[in-house]
Amino acid sequence: MSEAFDIGVLGAGGWGTALAVLFANAGKSVALWVRDPAKAKRLSESAENPRLPGIKLPKNLAVTAEFPNAKVLLLAVPMQYARATLAALPAQKTPLVLCCKGLEARTLLLPPELASAVHPQMPVAMLTGPNFAHEIAAGLPAATVLAAVDAALRATLTSGLRTDTLRLYGSADIIGASLGGAAKNVIAIAAGVVMGAGLGENARAALITRGIVEIARLAAALGGRAETVTGLSGMGDLLLTCTGTSSRNFSLGFELGKGLSLPDILAKRTSVTEGVSTAPALLARAQTVGVEMPITQVVTELLAGKMTVSETVVSLMSRALKDE
Repeated sequence: MSEAFDIGVLGAGGWGTALAVLFANAGKSVALWVRDPAKAKRLSESAENPRLPGIKLPKNLAVTAEFPNAKVLLLAVPMQYARATLAALPAQKTPLVLCCKGLEARTLLLPPELASAVHPQMPVAMLTGPNFAHEIAAGLPAATVLAAVDAALRATLTSGLRTDTLRLYGSADIIGASLGGAAKNVIAIAAGVVMGAGLGENARAALITRGIVEIARLAAALGGRAETVTGLSGMGDLLLTCTGTSSRNFSLGFELGKGLSLPDILAKRTSVTEGVSTAPALLARAQTVGVEMPITQVVTELLAGKMTVSETVVSLMSRALKDE
């Protein structure tokens, strides 16, 4: 077997490429896995990924269509493709860091639950937080969470994956951290709708705050910790995604708020907007444990065409009054 890379990144979308660039620029030996050999060849020759314009791939970054032999693997494919990628990955005990956000639509599983189901022998961690891909690739300062149940694994990965521009905070709550990363995309769609419809900053602030409450409620019901959702993997990610104009989920909601239809919005996009598939899955998962998620519910119905923007406002504003 060939000598192992320090890091193998599985998935050459914007986020996977950004992580590969970050770690290669930090002096680590990195392989970026691309499913399509023709695309791998194009990326290698052009040294630029159209999903991450303006960022040159470092010369020490290897682009390959073969699963890399690496000391650590980072999974950075869209959530609905994660199972297929994991199933094709050879059985091994290499640490697997999940960098995808969402729930699998068919099974309602979060990333660490899915990874453990497909590869129970692999040590699993979750990397999640308020990080836009283009800023990470450009080397701008950021912080994120490395969550793993095993303390030794968490310490090793936190030390091994930190860079001069990416500060890592450890967490033992992998369920709470992964839930925050998934649910924030749904709340971001709602925040985009609020701003696109001209409902004002007061409404967005209220939405973000109540969104944190419903995410925390579900985290506790699933065995995570409610306080995890107040940190980088919850509140931090939510604030970025609900206010940053680079957010795909916020911008989709904004266009919905302006009156565009979901099919028309998606037809113009070449990248995945995770919140679209996450919303109904998140709502269904919450229902299995009896947790109410009113914002997630109206987003799900809005995306399904069962409710208009004005109806979603009425639905939320007319809920029974209660203490905070």
